[in-house]
Amino acid sequence: MGENLTALALDWHRGGRGVVMATVVETWGSAPRGVGSQMVVDRAGAMMGSVSGGCVEGAVVLEAAEVSQIGQARLLTYGVSDADAFAAGLACGGTIRVMVQPVTDERILAALLAAQGEGRAVAVVTDLADFSTALLGPEDAAVAARLRSDQSGIEEGRFIAVHNPALRLIIVGAVHIAQALIPMARLCGYDPVLIDPRAAFGAAARFPGEVIVDEWPDAALAALKPDARTAVVTLTHDAKLDDPGLAAALRGPAFYVGCLGSRRTHALRLERLQALGLGPAELERLHAPVGLNIGARTPGEIALSIMAQVTSVLRSVGQR
Repeated sequence: MGENLTALALDWHRGGRGVVMATVVETWGSAPRGVGSQMVVDRAGAMMGSVSGGCVEGAVVLEAAEVSQIGQARLLTYGVSDADAFAAGLACGGTIRVMVQPVTDERILAALLAAQGEGRAVAVVTDLADFSTALLGPEDAAVAARLRSDQSGIEEGRFIAVHNPALRLIIVGAVHIAQALIPMARLCGYDPVLIDPRAAFGAAARFPGEVIVDEWPDAALAALKPDARTAVVTLTHDAKLDDPGLAAALRGPAFYVGCLGSRRTHALRLERLQALGLGPAELERLHAPVGLNIGARTPGEIALSIMAQVTSVLRSVGQR
């Protein structure tokens, strides 16, 4: 998702920049950003992140300057206001409620950053009556439910801001499509990992700065342990590489498993996977040919179709 706003806010706070965090806590109608969206602002007006599609950021920055000065959090509501909609409202027709909080104690931010580094699911819980804040895990029933649904929101007067471990995209095959897919995945909030035992394909020069695992796909996936926040895509066009990776992924909890190839080759692939012991329920989870049918031809277009399908599955629970 780009900049880690937790790390940024902590860094700015430690630099004495008078940091304020703005968070969307409720939305009605056609709101441009979801609940939990955040923006970090310093006393000079520098900002990172967003709470709308650009409609209200300017107004929030002005409010943040006051909040930084007085040290008292506040709740703000923005919506369509006829002629003033573009000035400090939402021209799309929605309404949002934004919590603007000064950072006065770094302990919550530091603990949250540590949890993120350890891959732990936690939530920042704020009492909307007095704006007191605590970092809680799934031992709290309401937090546990919000973590499972991956949805921040208000429960009994508390705003629960969910911070689940990062989504992951594991790609088998260091091919041209992977070169386009990796940056797209990162923009969508995924931590990408590339698997390819072929040294010429998985060369660091072809994928500078990326995590490349040079083991056989089934062994690599066993070590990486895909979970319910992981998507797996195989792109090699080589059954010796794709099939072990697919078998390992389909036996696990990954929310998406897709494979490159035509419909004709997919029929043969299903026969091979059945021979490896996979049953109908596991094979039904496989998306092949991989990606939405948008007429994609180039590596970039195919990568776009893959990322679109992964997103569709992630956001449409229970649908293929």
